[in-house]
Amino acid sequence: MPIYQIGPKRLVVGAHYGLKEWIIQRVTAIVMVVFTIVLLVDYCITGSATYEGWAALFSNQFMKLLTLLAFISLFYHAWIGIRDIWMDYIKPVSIRLTLQVLTVLYLVACAAYAVQILWKV
Repeated sequence: MPIYQIGPKRLVVGAHYGLKEWIIQRVTAIVMVVFTIVLLVDYCITGSATYEGWAALFSNQFMKLLTLLAFISLFYHAWIGIRDIWMDYIKPVSIRLTLQVLTVLYLVACAAYAVQILWKV
C-alpha cells in the first residue's frame, strides 16, 4: 500500500522550545518580588524616605548586591519579553534584527549605568 504525503513536511524543532525562557522569566520575576519585599520591609521598619535613609540602606554591601541582582533580573526579564514581541510582530528579518540589537545595546547601557550608580553610593 503506497504512502501518500498530504501537505508540506513539517519541521519539528523540539518539544521544549521556549521553556528555558519561560522559566527564566518566572525566576527573574521572583527575584524582583523579593527585592521589592525587602525594600517595603525596610521602609516599614525605619519609616525613613529621606536621602539619608536611602543612602544608609544602600551603603550596605549586601543591599548593593541584591539591588544589582534585581536590576540584572529586570533587564533580562525585559529582554525576553521585548525579544518575543519583536519575533512575533516584526516579520522582516533585517528590521527585527536591528530592533533586537538596539534593544540589547540599550539594556546593556542601562545595566552599566545601574552599576555606576550603585557603586557611587
